[in-house]
Amino acid sequence: MIVMDSIDDFIDGFEGDQKKVLQFLHHWFTRELGLSDKIRFKTPFYFRHSWICSLKSTKHKTIELAFLRGNELSNIQGLLFSGNRKQVSGIEFRSVGDIPLEVLDNIIQEALLLDETVPYKSKRSKSS
Repeated sequence: MIVMDSIDDFIDGFEGDQKKVLQFLHHWFTRELGLSDKIRFKTPFYFRHSWICSLKSTKHKTIELAFLRGNELSNIQGLLFSGNRKQVSGIEFRSVGDIPLEVLDNIIQEALLLDETVPYKSKRSKSS
């Protein structure tokens, strides 16, 4: 059994455009935005106060950037989709050229503002 220790190990498991998208977004999140990263559930997650987003491969050979509090974002850009998920919303990219940087930056800034101003409250019920 292979244990992934880092996001670099995760990214190294991909090739071509998927690898390039993962590298680009990972660099942007950690170096440009100063987010912390951690592998959880065999997936790269990025956080500041709470989890902001994650990256995963889809069955369509795209990379999905999923916002963990996507249901709380405005989505005025119309790019986020939730499918059957109640809380998480995401955007899929086939290549780095598909990433609308300015629009995506607006979404990320909104997610960071939400993280800074509205503490995350788990929807899970706690039994006493």
